[in-house]
Amino acid sequence: MTVVQLLHTCLVNEFAPAVGFAVVRVLRRLGYDVQVPLEQTCCGQPAFNAGFQEQAREAARHMIATLERTEGPIVIPSGSCGDMVIHQYEQLFQQEASWRGRAQAVAARCHEFSAFVMRGDSSKVQGRLNTSVAYHPSCHLLRGLGVVNEPTAAIARLTGVRHVDLGAADECCGFGGLFAVKHADISSRMLERKIDRILQSGADRLVSCDLGCLLQIGGGLHRRGANVKVQHLAELLDEATS
Repeated sequence: MTVVQLLHTCLVNEFAPAVGFAVVRVLRRLGYDVQVPLEQTCCGQPAFNAGFQEQAREAARHMIATLERTEGPIVIPSGSCGDMVIHQYEQLFQQEASWRGRAQAVAARCHEFSAFVMRGDSSKVQGRLNTSVAYHPSCHLLRGLGVVNEPTAAIARLTGVRHVDLGAADECCGFGGLFAVKHADISSRMLERKIDRILQSGADRLVSCDLGCLLQIGGGLHRRGANVKVQHLAELLDEATS
């Protein structure tokens, strides 16, 4: 049985641990032995995005040292954190050859959840659920990691699940981490556009692969009083395959 490591991310660990448990159950059903490095902490992205490069490097060094003591692929249920570890760590250590090499070695083992699930024999992804789903592709997943088709392909593997068109699905939901704090008015207007399209789609559920987007969109739907369930892709797969 192949061993894989779960980099659970801060948002999942602190705000939605059910997503982490769903990831573990899905991977186990696919035949993987899932391990969770207990010393993992924040990947450093908030500091990096805020311009605190040295603090980001400190967090990155800890994560690299933690992950390089493990074996097997590293699965990350977040395009945002995935982009940080896979792409930005190398940039952080451009002037430190030793750490840059270690960052590259860790990055080579990292896979975003949907991309990992759909690699190889995707026929193993099977399930059944009677619902309609609109999919929101997060910005870092789509533009940072270039993961385009894997999430919708995973949804298409589920019997009874109807994938409905969201319309301008690739538009940002307005979260963007610190963007939602620094530019709250703009963020709110972007969110309203996204909520309008979700409601117009008639979908029972809104699915994404990044918890930041799900928290933003879920909050907007709640304030509208909308009866639309918000789920991470891992939760949808877990529910359909249980």
